[in-house]
This record gives sequence, C-alpha cells and structure tokens, in this order.
Amino acid sequence: MKLTHVALAGLFALSVSIPATAEEKYGTAGCGLGSIVIGNDPGIVQIFAVTTNATGIQTFGITSGTSNCDDTAGGQTSAKAFVETNRVALSKDMARGRGETIASLSQLAGCADAAAVGRSLQKNFKRVFPKAGVRSSQVGDSVITILRTDKALACSAVG
Repeated sequence: MKLTHVALAGLFALSVSIPATAEEKYGTAGCGLGSIVIGNDPGIVQIFAVTTNATGIQTFGITSGTSNCDDTAGGQTSAKAFVETNRVALSKDMARGRGETIASLSQLAGCADAAAVGRSLQKNFKRVFPKAGVRSSQVGDSVITILRTDKALACSAVG
C-alpha cells in the first residue's frame, strides 16, 4: 500500500511543473535527505528522493534549516516557498489529511493545530490541485489563501 502511494506521488511529480530554481536545488521531491542523497536529477529517480525524505529527517531539516532546507524562519513567504518546493510530498499528505509536510507547513505558518490544517487541506484538495499541470506558484497561493481564510486554523504567521 505504501509503495503504491510513493509510486503515485512519483507519477504526479513527473506531471507537474516546478519553478526552475527549486528544481535546480532540490529536484521535484523537495528539500531533505533525499535532495542530498539522490540530488536534483529529473525523472523517476525523484521517487527515491521522496521515499528518502519520508524517513522523518525532512521535518527536522525544515525546522532546523539543515538537510538542504532553507528559509525556516516562518511566515507567509517561508510557508509559500515550502509549499512550492515540497508540493509532491505535500500533495500526498493532503490527500491523506496528515503527514510530516502538513506538520512542517503548520509550524511555518504558525497554525494552532496541524491535525485541523490537515483536515482543511484535505477538504480543499481539488481547489489546490484542480489539474495535474497547475503551476507551483498557484499551489502556493491556494494553500496560503486556505490557511489565511480558515479562521479556525489560527495560522498567525500568514496574516
């Protein structure tokens, strides 16, 4: 079952567009141990980077600014950059309504409850990803809008 999720995430990664600067630095799997071990080579190899990122080190890297993860100060800019560079892993976690990318995003956005953020993003999945080729900037804008407008989430860092 888990392998199926990783394979689906990998296929999704191959079908989306990532900003050139993020892809050059991290690859489509985003920052984390996978970006160090696997690198930014395009294609199917990014599935292995996603799997490596899923070891739990990515969350630590995001919050501590290690493992090739930058801009961890929090706030709207950091939260949007996080969404854009980690969109593949985030899309997988959004579909499930929970996961380390949602926990990290919640921390960057100053949200009171990561579980509530997960439920809200899961409910709004089609709004964030209306089609496979949606631009990363649109994904980031949609997620920030959800975090900002859903007052029950109390995401203080995204205004």
